[in-house]
Amino acid sequence: MKNIRIQEIFALIYRIFLAFFFYQIARFLFWFFNKDLIKVDSVSDYLNISFHGFAFDTTAILYVNALFILLSLIPILINTKKQYQTFLFYLYFITNGIAYSLNFGDFIYYKFSQARLTSAAIDVSQHENNLGKVFFNAIIDHPFVLIWFVILIILWIFLYKKVKVKEQKPRVLWIYFVSSIVTLLLVATLVVGGIRGDFKHSTRPINLVDANRYVKNPLQANIVLNSVFSFFRTINTNNFKEVHFVDQKFIDENIKSEKIYIRENAEPKPNVVIFILESFAKEYSGAFNKNTKIKNFVSYTPFFDSLATQSLIATDAFANGRQSIHAMSSVLAGIPSLTDAFTSSPYSNQKIQSIVSVSNEMGYDTSFFHGAANGSMGFLGFGNILGFKHYYGKTEYNNDKDFDGIWGIWDEPFFQYFAKTLDQKKSPFMATLFSVSSHDPFKVPEKYKGKFRKGPLEIDEPIGYTDYSLKKFFETAKKMPWYKNTIFVLVADHTNQIYYPEYQKAMNRFAIPILFFSPNPKYNLKGEFTQPAQQIDIYPTLVDLMGYNKPFRSWGRSLVSEKNEQPIIVNSNGTLEQFMIGNYIYLFNGKDFTGIYHKEDLGLDKNVMNSERNAETEKGKLIAKAWYQDYMNRVINKKLNK
Repeated sequence: MKNIRIQEIFALIYRIFLAFFFYQIARFLFWFFNKDLIKVDSVSDYLNISFHGFAFDTTAILYVNALFILLSLIPILINTKKQYQTFLFYLYFITNGIAYSLNFGDFIYYKFSQARLTSAAIDVSQHENNLGKVFFNAIIDHPFVLIWFVILIILWIFLYKKVKVKEQKPRVLWIYFVSSIVTLLLVATLVVGGIRGDFKHSTRPINLVDANRYVKNPLQANIVLNSVFSFFRTINTNNFKEVHFVDQKFIDENIKSEKIYIRENAEPKPNVVIFILESFAKEYSGAFNKNTKIKNFVSYTPFFDSLATQSLIATDAFANGRQSIHAMSSVLAGIPSLTDAFTSSPYSNQKIQSIVSVSNEMGYDTSFFHGAANGSMGFLGFGNILGFKHYYGKTEYNNDKDFDGIWGIWDEPFFQYFAKTLDQKKSPFMATLFSVSSHDPFKVPEKYKGKFRKGPLEIDEPIGYTDYSLKKFFETAKKMPWYKNTIFVLVADHTNQIYYPEYQKAMNRFAIPILFFSPNPKYNLKGEFTQPAQQIDIYPTLVDLMGYNKPFRSWGRSLVSEKNEQPIIVNSNGTLEQFMIGNYIYLFNGKDFTGIYHKEDLGLDKNVMNSERNAETEKGKLIAKAWYQDYMNRVINKKLNK
C-alpha cells in the first residue's frame, strides 16, 4: 500500500473537500449579508440554489488548487517528508486564502455593484491611487466581514491539520512511479472536466450565464456563483462577437440607430451643462417618487425636488450600466454597457460620435470636470477618446485643503469652481461635471455634520450634501451672463444602497432620475415624461435641442421630439442583457432568451416565457436580437462614428 500512496491521496481528497465546505459557508454568508437584495423563499429553495453552486465551486477550487494538486501527487519520493508537507500547507493556504477573500469582498460591494466580482475590477483599479485608503475604510466600516474571514480561516487550518501525512518510503520504486503517473493522469482528467463543467467535447466551458439555469429569479444567480469563479472566468474574455439574427432591413425599420431631428430657430446656440451625479438614485428623491405610493417616503434632496417642479423630468428612467464609467459612455455617447462593458473592451479606442463630437463640430468649447485625481475612474482616457478639449481635475483645482481624504475635492467647493470656470469661457460651451462626494465611505465635511437629514442608509446624509452643493452652484450660476441660455441636465450614474422594498426589485436596481432644466422658456423644458427612458436618451435629446439638424448615430431617442419612437430600454444584470420593449421585459444571454416578464413585474418574479407566446412577445424577441446584432456590428466594426 505504501507504493500506491493511499494516505497521500486520501489527504488530498480531504483537503479539497475542505475547500468545498468553506465555499458553501461563504455562499451562505454572502446571501445573509445581502438577503434584502436577493430574496429566497424557503430553506428548500436555498438548498437547491446552493447545491447547483457546487459546479461553479468546483471550477473555482480547481483553478486555485491546480498547482497544489500537482505537487501533492507528483512522484518525487520526498512528498511525505515533514518539510515538504509544510511547504504544501503554506502553498494551500496562501493561494486559497487570497482566493477565498474575494468572496468576502462581495459581502460588501455587491450592494454597490449589483453583480459578483469580475476581472473588470482590474480595469477600474488601474485608474486609482487610493485603493489602500478605500480598503482600510471598508474594513473600519464593516469589521464583521474581516472577523468572519479570520474565524473561518482559523477553523479551516484547524481542520486541515486533523489529517496528517506520515513519512513513508516506497519499497518498490517502479510500482510507486507507475501508480503515481496513472493517478496523476486520472486526476488531471478530472481536473480538466471539473474546470470545464463537464466532459463533453461539444459543450462549451461553464460560465456566468449558466448560473441562471438553476434559479427562479435572475438575482439568485449571484448566490449560485462565487466570486472566485466570476473573477477567473472573466479574465481575458471577450463577449463581443458578431451575430446574425435578422436582416439589415429589419434593423433599419425597427432599431433606427441613425436619427435626425430638425429644429428651426436654434440660434443663439444654447450652452449645455451636464451633471452626472455619483450614486444619486431615484430612491432618494421626493420629486421622482410622487407616484410610487411608498408609505412614509422620505426625500433627502430638497433642492433637487424644487428644481424638478421647474423642469422636464423623466419619472420612469433607468441607468444603462452598473458603474460610473458605464454612465460616461451612456450619457455622453449613447453607448450602454452590456455584460461586458464597452469602456473596458478592446473596441473602446475608436472614433465615436457623441454629444462631445457634435458640440465640437458645432463650434462649442467642450470640457469635463471631475474633482478626483486626474485619470481616476478612467474618465480622462475616455474623455480624450470622446474629444473633450479641456479636462479639469484635482490637479487643476490645486487646493488640497478641500480634499476629502479619499476620493477627491468635496462637491460644494468643486461645484463653485465649476461655475467660476464656466464664467471664463466663451459661449457656446458644453461642459460635463461628474460629482464625487456621495460615494462610499459616505462622509460629509466636518463643518456640515448634523446639517443634513440622516436616514436608515449611510448614503442618505451625503446625498443631502450633494443636493446642497447643487443649490449653491445654481445660486452662483444664475448671477452669471451665460446662465439664461443654458440647458442643464442632471442624472445619476447608477444606483447604490437600497432601503425601500420597491427599489430592491431587479429592474429598479437601475432606477435613476433624469432632469432637464433651462431658465430660457424657448426650450419648454417643463413637466413629466412618464414613458420609460434611459441614460442613452440624453445624447439625442441634447442633439435635438441644440439644433444639430444632421443625421447621427443613437440607440436612444429624443425625449422632446414629437416623433413616435418606440423605447428600447437596455442594461445588464452582470450575466444577462435586459431589454424593456413594449409591455414586456426580456432577458437574453447573447444567443437565447432565458426569461420574459410583464413590464410591471419589475422584480422579475413570474417568468411567462413558456406560458405567454403571442405576436408581441415574438416581435419583441426579434427586436431585442436585432438591437443586439446592431450593437455588436457597430462596436466591433468601428461604426460608432455614424
